[in-house]
Amino acid sequence: MAAYKTETKLYVLDSNVLIHDPIAMFNFEEHQVVVPMTVLEELDKLKVGKASIATDCREAIRQMDRLIGDASPTDIARGIPIQRANGDYLGSFSILLDSFQPTKRTLPDDLNDNKIINSLITLQEKHPHREVILITKDINMRLKARGCGIPAQDYQNDQLLSDVTLLETGFHIYPDSFWDNQQHVETFHDESGTYHRIDRTHLPDPLYYNTFLVDEKGFVGRVVEIEEQHAVVLDLPPEHLLQESAWGLTPRDIPQAIALHLLLDPNVHLVTLSGQAGSGKTILALAAAIEMTVARKQFKRIIATRSTRGLDEDIGFLPGTEAEKMEPWLGAITDNLEALHEGDENSHASIDYILQKVPLQFKSLNYIRGRSFQHSLILIDECQNLTPHQMKTIITRAGTGSKVICLGNLAQIDTPYLNPISSGLTYLIERFKAFPYGGTVQLQGSPRSVLAEYAENHL
Repeated sequence: MAAYKTETKLYVLDSNVLIHDPIAMFNFEEHQVVVPMTVLEELDKLKVGKASIATDCREAIRQMDRLIGDASPTDIARGIPIQRANGDYLGSFSILLDSFQPTKRTLPDDLNDNKIINSLITLQEKHPHREVILITKDINMRLKARGCGIPAQDYQNDQLLSDVTLLETGFHIYPDSFWDNQQHVETFHDESGTYHRIDRTHLPDPLYYNTFLVDEKGFVGRVVEIEEQHAVVLDLPPEHLLQESAWGLTPRDIPQAIALHLLLDPNVHLVTLSGQAGSGKTILALAAAIEMTVARKQFKRIIATRSTRGLDEDIGFLPGTEAEKMEPWLGAITDNLEALHEGDENSHASIDYILQKVPLQFKSLNYIRGRSFQHSLILIDECQNLTPHQMKTIITRAGTGSKVICLGNLAQIDTPYLNPISSGLTYLIERFKAFPYGGTVQLQGSPRSVLAEYAENHL
């Protein structure tokens, strides 16, 4: 007969979970959260420096210190009640000493992962009536734990989707004609364009602001107002959309056109562009940024940054100023500057002119933390490599009169412990899909070249 298990579980957190989300210990409701001493030692080794991982380690350590306070060792071992924001206490937190010696199924203790798993085996033996579960983002560690009889799971608290194919694309395509099923349409005009008030019965559900409605007959509409029974849709003739330009750049297809439309809209404060390599994310964003900063004077400067694996560690060893250190990592920006001016008589002179004329600043993500950028256009490339916590840290840097453009390709994640479901880019799109002043577009195809598109789909 299986042993009786209590409802309260013991969730043991690996270090990569606390780096991924420094406040993870608050997200297990009524259960007991346990952090092994080995994990604290790993966080201690990684907390030094300006790298983003060091910042997250320090934040996790501060959160645990706040939880423990002046509790005694006995209280810590037993579990300290976790006080919630509303003042109630729910769940508990404790630190697990690694000095226990399990009686069976031990692994060689030369690796920290093995030490943690061995301590979990002992914990499981010590609490036969409680379910002990390892929470780690390391797939191999989960396999090793399960091999030793320890249940193991990924950290999923900030995963908002079960399948990345469910991610909001920013537009809804109707086969044939959009108007076939529409009834009781009220059309009106003003100086800003033509609008249709449409019954929501035949519109996507749920419906979000700045969603685009596209059909195969040539209709393009943008949801600009949502009422209880109706929605107001701005009519955007495709021929006008495809003629809209930014710094001489015109879109090649409708997804690029609606992306540029959002980028240039002064009332949209956050734009997220996702899509495969070569779909035009960076060049559209850069052209719009220069247009809004130089020609329209909407912003005082452009802040360009990106997430790159190894950047936090390697940037300190590069010579020069912060901007000079960042330039090798932001080659995509300068490459697209060249593409914008490749038809000029003297493209090098044009690029030099832009770099002198445009207040374009290359910033490391580490230097963005803790700052507030006013009247700035913040361009963040490679967002798929950010964690949800890092994404929140960066987006909250946008001050008065600023706009944020996030670019990323979920098929090119090269950061350990992240996947398309847990990526900060996915998290951002899902969290902001109902934001009235934001919009997202998933770009289609690979206009960069036939070769690039084939490689994206077949390699």
